Amino acid sequence: MGAVLSMFGLAVACLTFGAATRTEDSPVEEPVTETAPSPARFFVDTPALPVTARVRIPIEALLLQIENHVRLEHAAAECFVESPNVSRLHSRTISPLVN
Repeated sequence: MGAVLSMFGLAVACLTFGAATRTEDSPVEEPVTETAPSPARFFVDTPALPVTARVRIPIEALLLQIENHVRLEHAAAECFVESPNVSRLHSRTISPLVN
């Protein structure tokens, strides 16, 4: 008897949740009868990349920037360890990369 009442309560809860989350303006979806979508609607045109995204930067240049950033951050950490204070803890380094 308890199991039947629990299942009935679950069914009522599901129905009320479905009614509460349904919006009135949304149209009822009809099943799609096409077997294959048309290529014009299926594939999206590739977006044009900005000029900066198309320019290739050599990996060596990126590695040098990262190594320089790591060196500057390491030097800032050593400076803070030698004489810790709040201004050094929250100051930015001279690295062009964001911390």
